[in-house]
Amino acid sequence: MKAIVNIARILVGVLFIFSGFIKLNDPVGFSYKLQEYFSEPVLDLPFLIPFALVIAILLVIFELVLGIMLLIGYARKFTSWSLLLMIIFFTFLTFYSAYFNKVTDCGCFGDAIPLTPWESFYKDIILLVLVLIIFFNQKFINPIFPVKYHKWVIFASFMACFAFCYHVLMHLPVLDFRPYKIGNNIPEKMQLPQGAEKAEVTYSWKFKIDGEEKIIKTNGGYPQVDGEFLGVETSQSGENALAPIHDFVIEGKEGDITQEVLSAEKVLLIVAYNLRSTEKDGYEAVKALSENARSKGYRVIGLTASGEEFQNKLKKEFDLTFDFYQTDETALKTIVRSNPGFLTLEKGTITQKKHWFDASDIEL
Repeated sequence: MKAIVNIARILVGVLFIFSGFIKLNDPVGFSYKLQEYFSEPVLDLPFLIPFALVIAILLVIFELVLGIMLLIGYARKFTSWSLLLMIIFFTFLTFYSAYFNKVTDCGCFGDAIPLTPWESFYKDIILLVLVLIIFFNQKFINPIFPVKYHKWVIFASFMACFAFCYHVLMHLPVLDFRPYKIGNNIPEKMQLPQGAEKAEVTYSWKFKIDGEEKIIKTNGGYPQVDGEFLGVETSQSGENALAPIHDFVIEGKEGDITQEVLSAEKVLLIVAYNLRSTEKDGYEAVKALSENARSKGYRVIGLTASGEEFQNKLKKEFDLTFDFYQTDETALKTIVRSNPGFLTLEKGTITQKKHWFDASDIEL
């Protein structure tokens, strides 16, 4: 039994550390997933949505440090209870999500290892069994080095986690597992593997028009309607494949300009998925970079999911000389974890990607 407990201890500890680190590398992305769970169609806890980022940071740091506590044998009773309560909660959550088809990806391992809801549930069942073995056999959890050093290891772990988290929030994730990482060619990522059959994706756009909420469905393009944009949901028909990038569409008054932008020699994209919550401290950098890029022959465009009213207000406030175009909010959140953020493209290939805080590092 001691050997079994130690094997379970290593497996659970390593998995918690790995899972926690992957999400800590991208806390903003994990906060988007929590917002999805807190939304009305899932858990109906909308009052928690404004606190999603704080909850995400605390949750992933606790998960990572809990894995370290288990491996070194620190506070075994507290650690065992924490592991049990956490895994019971997430097992319930993944079952609810899978059974009622509420969330298509649990976010357990971020974008590094996407899991379907049922795969997430089966993973949690295995973890639950391992945690139960640990919980009922705590007496076999022995410290791996002198106890007097344990509190310093845990303290150092917390400090390192907070420092790393601060770094990725003020810059961008150190590891980028998304299809929009530097070096990827967007048109290539929009293609399916040879022989794969494409799935149909329906976009349900929610607007407030004349005081009433209305839903307009499209196959990808942003609908040209007069009203306040509230949100968008996607649904996939069948189990066919989707291209890694399947929701990147740039719409303006002149229509779809996606291919025009992706075939241009030099493009600076200024991404601000939501102009209501955008960080206005970054717009001095936006203005300076956009004007510098234009003087050097770049095509400069803004991408947002916010309506024309917010676009014009922001342009007037900061005297911006470029135009904003409409793109799906989920796609923009995936492209860059900054609001605003920057990308440079050369014929559709991403050559640079920066947080607004690092605008001065972009080479034109």
